Amino acid sequence: MKRRERWQWVRRILRHRTTRVVALAGTLSMVGLGTGVAWGSWTRACAGQSCPSIREFDRYTPAQSIKFYAADGRLIQDLGQSRTVLPLSEMSIAIPAAFLAIEDKRFYQHHGIDIIRFFGALRTNILQMEYAEGFSSITQQLARNIFSERLPSEKAISRKVREMQVALELERTYPKERILELYLNQIFLGGPAYGVEAASQRYFGKSAREVNVAEAATLAAMTQRPNAFDPRRYPEAITRRRNLVITLMREQGYLTEEEADYWKAYPLRVSTRENYAGIAPYFVEWVRRQLIDRLGSSMYEKGYRVYTTLDLDMQIAAEQALEDQLELIEAGYPRGPGTFYQEYPWQTYQQYLESVDGRPGKLTDTPYLQGSLVTLDTNGYVRAMVGGRHFEESEFNRATQADRQPGSTFKPFVYSAAIRAGIPASHIIDDAPISIMNNDSMPWEPENYEQDFRGPMTLRQGLRRSRNLVAIKLGLELGVQTVLGEARAYGISTPIPEVPSMFIGSGSVRNIEMVSAYTAFATLGLRAQPLGILRVEDANGNIVLEPQVRRHRVMDREHEWIMTNMLSDVVRRGTGYRPIRERGKVPYSIPVAGKTGTTNDGADAWFIGFTPELVTGVWVGFDRAKRITSGSVGGALLAGPVFANFVNAVYDRRPAPVAWERPAALRARTVDQVTGYLATDFCPPAEKYTEWFVPGTEPTEFCPIHLPRFGISALPGGAAVQRHGLH
Repeated sequence: MKRRERWQWVRRILRHRTTRVVALAGTLSMVGLGTGVAWGSWTRACAGQSCPSIREFDRYTPAQSIKFYAADGRLIQDLGQSRTVLPLSEMSIAIPAAFLAIEDKRFYQHHGIDIIRFFGALRTNILQMEYAEGFSSITQQLARNIFSERLPSEKAISRKVREMQVALELERTYPKERILELYLNQIFLGGPAYGVEAASQRYFGKSAREVNVAEAATLAAMTQRPNAFDPRRYPEAITRRRNLVITLMREQGYLTEEEADYWKAYPLRVSTRENYAGIAPYFVEWVRRQLIDRLGSSMYEKGYRVYTTLDLDMQIAAEQALEDQLELIEAGYPRGPGTFYQEYPWQTYQQYLESVDGRPGKLTDTPYLQGSLVTLDTNGYVRAMVGGRHFEESEFNRATQADRQPGSTFKPFVYSAAIRAGIPASHIIDDAPISIMNNDSMPWEPENYEQDFRGPMTLRQGLRRSRNLVAIKLGLELGVQTVLGEARAYGISTPIPEVPSMFIGSGSVRNIEMVSAYTAFATLGLRAQPLGILRVEDANGNIVLEPQVRRHRVMDREHEWIMTNMLSDVVRRGTGYRPIRERGKVPYSIPVAGKTGTTNDGADAWFIGFTPELVTGVWVGFDRAKRITSGSVGGALLAGPVFANFVNAVYDRRPAPVAWERPAALRARTVDQVTGYLATDFCPPAEKYTEWFVPGTEPTEFCPIHLPRFGISALPGGAAVQRHGLH
């Protein structure tokens, strides 16, 4: 090689080496600078207390919603952030396995930061020139979720650095099991569900204790995008991702090949309903209002479990029976093909919905037909409550808040006052016109619902036929204050006018109080106060509230049995017969008693009925009182069928109760029902019946008009008897 060529070759080598040295120096400088920046960012990330203190974790308790359960333990509704904390030791073993497989397979090897995953994600993000892959460990996710206010969720370097530092400190302080348990109870899993227990209940209708491998994998599969992988809305997408989780579980040794294949083929079985949130909203709100004063507004976060008295099957039957009847009334109350009882002249509920394009608003009073129903058992437990047709539109609870005229359902208090006073059920009242002077000097001349008069009749007949004039005249015999005191003894607390019209229900009552009052008839004397809460437990299962049953005796068994027997007559052959017993609507194997009620203006229709176990009150009407139908239709046909259909639904699932046992002390006598005296052989058979008496109240004289030596004029009031052709 010539000298000149050799020199040029050396120059090229030197030039190339210089370039490499310069490049290497530049690279080392950039690495040093980057390292310095990273170190500075790391050391300064938590400066000025910008990172949350780990001591907060010691005091941390996940917010849990307040949950309302039916009497049988089924979840009705939860309010607040839906979460139930479940210890890791109680979870199905498939749950931690599934979450570790998809979220953090090296959880038990790293110390808060998965370095391998970190560099893998860093490489992916650099190649794709965007934040395409995350690298947060379960500990980092927990740190971010718990300290969300201090560690905002946007993808920023400063947030990641803080998150990593907190994660490392968590790992230095707490065992892995504690971190995993908090993570599984904290993680968001779609809708209102936070934590695996709430999500398991929401999607599978079971506890996280009971989920299988496929269900656990489904929950774990949702962590990436919970709402986008909702099993109800996107079953195909969640199934594909679930199977990916199962594959990872196999690769990581949690499952064998055969087990993985089995669970991949397992069908996605999602619960048809999350809970019973659409059921009993008025009842839940009634209970919630009672709890606010006792537990405070923080009850929505402390995980209280409220075990209520509600019977879900009865509640569903009640809602169905009431809505079916309201729709039937709006349809014109069909009796048969092409025929109707009464025309319904108002806007129906369906027409109202169409007028607002299916988007009802918040109303203080609604323009369409409403109704309410309350059922108590004889302990006072509220088993069903319907406060209206649409809770979201009108939260006003017509079962507990509406003051309405009770009509004839108030009359039993008048008759009870008479029985208490020693007046027997055979006592005679003349069902004849009456004129009563009011304070304004205008006479009050009440009428019967049928606008006729039927002459002398016993108290039993008067109640059975719901005769206004009999109740009014009996009330006048007793006195306004006596009847008022009787109503108060039965628990009626609403204002009652101290005028004779009160005897036929001109005051205002509430459905729930009337039902509570009637429990005294169902139990032969013990009135039960309404109770909706069995107990309240905190998140640890400690009882913080346990209301007690409150019952007190209104009347002794002997007197009350007579009242109950008279109310049984109402259903057996009185105004309640047609809607309850006619054509076997409610079988005679089910002992039933009750009272119909209709106000004079036709604006309120009632039926309050009971068995020896349950008392149910039904009201039908408008929020702004007006006549329900264009003609005269009473509570028997408007409200009675609701009770009948409800009772049939209830006793389809349970045995019929034993009828009321007659107290041995009562005495039976055969009485002439026109005179009230002891019947003779000469009394017409159709007018003789057996009446029951508390000792000392039974008649001792024989019928004076059916003895051979006496004529009809011998009976006081005989002219009235003769006038009505009763003999």
